[in-house]
Amino acid sequence: MSLIATGTLAHLRSLTDGASDFDPRRFRANIIIDTGTNVGGFLEDRWLDGFLEIGPTARIAGMRPALRCAITTHSQDELPHDPAILRTAWQFHQAYAGIFAAVEAEGTIRVGDRVFLNEDTGAE
Repeated sequence: MSLIATGTLAHLRSLTDGASDFDPRRFRANIIIDTGTNVGGFLEDRWLDGFLEIGPTARIAGMRPALRCAITTHSQDELPHDPAILRTAWQFHQAYAGIFAAVEAEGTIRVGDRVFLNEDTGAE
């Protein structure tokens, strides 16, 4: 599955001085995590050594950076074709934006559920 944080999208947008619309639909994430817009940087990089708990039982683990491709630049609905989307991700983060991950524990996830980063991976 794929996840992306709104703070990362805001950061990418700021790198183009707002000239490009880093709408989450461009990244086709299964889950968009609202971290606000003032996080700075590529927030998901800080999650890679832990796991996410979403709602009462869902657990997301095995996170790794999501390498993006040209599909992020394609027009869709009211979003125009914009090659600056991928160019910006490449220039500032080698085309990585968001994460790919695995479901470690199933559960129902609802809009508005709280998301917690647990950095205790259980490794001794």
